[in-house]
Amino acid sequence: ELIDKVAGNSGLTKTDATRAVTAITDSITAALAAGDSVVLTGFGTFAVKNREARAARNPSTGKEMTIPASKSPSFKDGKTLKDKMN
Repeated sequence: ELIDKVAGNSGLTKTDATRAVTAITDSITAALAAGDSVVLTGFGTFAVKNREARAARNPSTGKEMTIPASKSPSFKDGKTLKDKMN
């Protein structure tokens, strides 16, 4: 659906729109994997959040377990995007 919208709004062919969307998502993914954040002014910021290891219980057995530390992508919406939603 995104590729169709990009092609329709930009006048690009679907092939070119696919390349553009893929290039953007690949660039964001590479930056996040490198530990960088990506700011799209007015739209928002993609970043990586570190989640620390924590204790939990298996709901079916009640046995305690440890959930390991991990990294998780996050998105914080920008002011322009937020304003358009309200």
